[in-house]
Amino acid sequence: MTETTRTPRKPRGEYAKSEATRQAILDAALEVFAESGFRAGSLREIAQRVGMSEAGLLHHFPRKSALLLAVLDHRDEAARAVVDFDLTDGAATLQGLVELAAINASMPGVVELFCTLSAEATSPTHPAHEYFQNRYIYVRTRLTDAFERLRVAGRLVEGVDPARAAVATTALMDGLQVQWLLDPSSTDMAHDLAAHFRLLVRGFDLQALEDVLDLQAGDPR
Repeated sequence: MTETTRTPRKPRGEYAKSEATRQAILDAALEVFAESGFRAGSLREIAQRVGMSEAGLLHHFPRKSALLLAVLDHRDEAARAVVDFDLTDGAATLQGLVELAAINASMPGVVELFCTLSAEATSPTHPAHEYFQNRYIYVRTRLTDAFERLRVAGRLVEGVDPARAAVATTALMDGLQVQWLLDPSSTDMAHDLAAHFRLLVRGFDLQALEDVLDLQAGDPR
């Protein structure tokens, strides 16, 4: 019997170090892309912020487009820590979206990056085209599920269709971000999103949410 040749496994500590390096690269790439945009943001600048060579960065992410997609996934992981689409209470999912909007208001560079990328990615040749296609499908689908759970619970306002509410909510979130970037005084993204949900959902506790958002913003009330 021929013995199978096995590749020696790396010590567990090396995997942890490699993962930590990867996360540091993603954080630095998000900063650079948020400051300079995807096209102008350089791999050299990202590598310098992590304290490594450009060649070392390319060992983890062989192409700039691969790094971009990893950054987008990285941001989605952070968003999922705030918004849980699997909650039985659909209103709690919507509250998570409001809280995420409040968090985003503290990161204008990141919001601008995503708005710019989503517009550029309408081109089929853009490296993030498929990502944004799938992301919008995911958000609409999961929002439809949340509104449907609210309908079954008797909390959705009569005449509101879950699928259409999901589309409208997705459009509203994107539109609020663009308006806010153009003129931050024109809208309070979190509170305006919460007001939208109050029009759709019976008993959506806007006051309780406002108390949470005020605390996040450092309001002493």
